[in-house]
Amino acid sequence: MDHPFADLIGLTLDQQGGGSSTFSLSVDDRHLNPHGVVHGAVLYAMADTGMGAALYPTLDAGYACATIDISISYFRPVAGGQLLCETVLDNKGRTIAHLIARITQNDKLVAQASGNFAIMSTPPERR
Repeated sequence: MDHPFADLIGLTLDQQGGGSSTFSLSVDDRHLNPHGVVHGAVLYAMADTGMGAALYPTLDAGYACATIDISISYFRPVAGGQLLCETVLDNKGRTIAHLIARITQNDKLVAQASGNFAIMSTPPERR
């Protein structure tokens, strides 16, 4: 998968297909906020990227998706180690899909997100 933003923050795609995706991230200093824990935006980016990766393979040719909204809850701080983001497609309609992403560390829930994505036809020049 060619994804410059995922590369920028060090996300690794571990699995994609069948309405699901799994990403991992090894936490380093670039992910930390001034308090020494992973910045919430990093966790949000993991969820958002995971949702798009889970949805894209389910789309028909000539279609794309875009985030409408994501709600995320943060449960525990992370200062280092490995994070895992597992995403599943919860519901897919004709124009909107709903996905759920769970971010864990050592099987402990760090954050959970719920998101809605628009499904739209791409212009011929972008296909």
